[in-house]
Amino acid sequence: MNAPVPYAAYDDNVRLTVRVVARAKRTELAGVAKDGAGRPTLVLRLAAPPIEGAANAALIAYIAKALKLRQRDVTIELGQQSRNKVLHLSGDGDAIVARLQTWIGR
Repeated sequence: MNAPVPYAAYDDNVRLTVRVVARAKRTELAGVAKDGAGRPTLVLRLAAPPIEGAANAALIAYIAKALKLRQRDVTIELGQQSRNKVLHLSGDGDAIVARLQTWIGR
C-alpha cells in the first residue's frame, strides 16, 4: 500500500498541503508529517519572519525554485495568515508530481 501524500494531482495543477515554520535558522524541507486531522502535510522551515507577508513570499519562492516552476505558478489557495496552507501549483500535474516525489523522497 502506498504511503499517503501531501498533494492531490489533477491534469493541469497540483494542490499541495504545507505547514510553515517561520523564523527558522534556515529555509529547508523538514519532511512530511500529519496534521491535527491525521492528513499528511509537507513541513517547511522558512528563515523569513511571518510579518507583512514575508514568510508567504519566501514560501512561494522556495517552492517555485525547488519544483522548477515560475513564481506566478505557485499561489496560496488557503491559509494566507496561517501556518497551515494549501498551495495551488499550476502546470502539468504529472510533471509536478514527479518533481515533488523526487524532492520529498516518496
